[in-house]
Amino acid sequence: MKILDLSHEQSSTRLDHWVNHSYSWTKKDINPESCIVQISDEVEDELLQMAELIEATPLPTVLRTLSQFKIPKTCRFMQEIRERLDEPPGVAVIERMPLEKISNKQAIDIFWTIGQVVGQQVAQKWDGTMIYHVRDTGAQYTYGVRGSYTNVELLFHNDNAFGKALPHYVGLMCIRPSFKGGLSRFCSLYSVHNQMLNRYPHQLKRLYEPVYWDRQAEHAEGEPVVALAPVFRFENNRLLTRANPSLVMKGYDVAEIKIDAEAFDAISALKEVSEDPSLWFELPIERGHLQYINNIDIAHYRSEIIDHPDPDKKRHLVRSWHRECGHATYDG
Repeated sequence: MKILDLSHEQSSTRLDHWVNHSYSWTKKDINPESCIVQISDEVEDELLQMAELIEATPLPTVLRTLSQFKIPKTCRFMQEIRERLDEPPGVAVIERMPLEKISNKQAIDIFWTIGQVVGQQVAQKWDGTMIYHVRDTGAQYTYGVRGSYTNVELLFHNDNAFGKALPHYVGLMCIRPSFKGGLSRFCSLYSVHNQMLNRYPHQLKRLYEPVYWDRQAEHAEGEPVVALAPVFRFENNRLLTRANPSLVMKGYDVAEIKIDAEAFDAISALKEVSEDPSLWFELPIERGHLQYINNIDIAHYRSEIIDHPDPDKKRHLVRSWHRECGHATYDG
């Protein structure tokens, strides 16, 4: 069986002490309301001007660029959002896009365009999908079906944890929230690591060694369906984490390899520690909200979704990925 071998990421340095990093925050350190940033009247005016120009000059969304618009205040505003992502807690929620005054297509074009200030937008699927619609398709969460296409609870994870290149930042725009559920939680991966060291040092050691990952069919035909990579590594004085307990367990199933007892215990411990209420804080995502997160230093969680019975009122989010290095292709 072919395997995408990323085991070279195994770190020669394994942290054996707590990391006193600015990202080593816990729930008591964070005021969730401080993550919410209001759109000023001046910025909203520029967004509405963008919508008018978008309506008058049709183009595919991915061909929209900042240079097509005169939006200096919006660019400064988005630069402030970008700076927030590199400071703890690494979450910014923009409240809110004036969706009652513009069409969904105009909103998506605006989201795409102003997101260029955050960083290079990159493909979110192997087929080159740049703009990703997060909706419950009714599919089961199995091989080749991402959790974002289902209504299931998504445990603490960072996006594309199984991929060759993780996005540095993730953006979400909420066109319609779920009828119930779908709340977002955030925790510091540095603090998860610290708690693992405190409570499960032996299991933490195993997470510095490679485990199997389900690649979710995001690869060329005939390529390996699983990857082999560690959860934690420490490089250039920075903790780098691939976090997604579900996709590790699925990785062993897809590879038809019995998970070793140490790996099973380590992934179980990671899941338990991440869910510790003292580590995470919660924010809703409501209609018109733009949510940006640091995908390297924090993990995020989504509660189970109960959608509206009316198809026209079902949950609909639009997602962007941003990466600071590499190409715009899925693998970077």
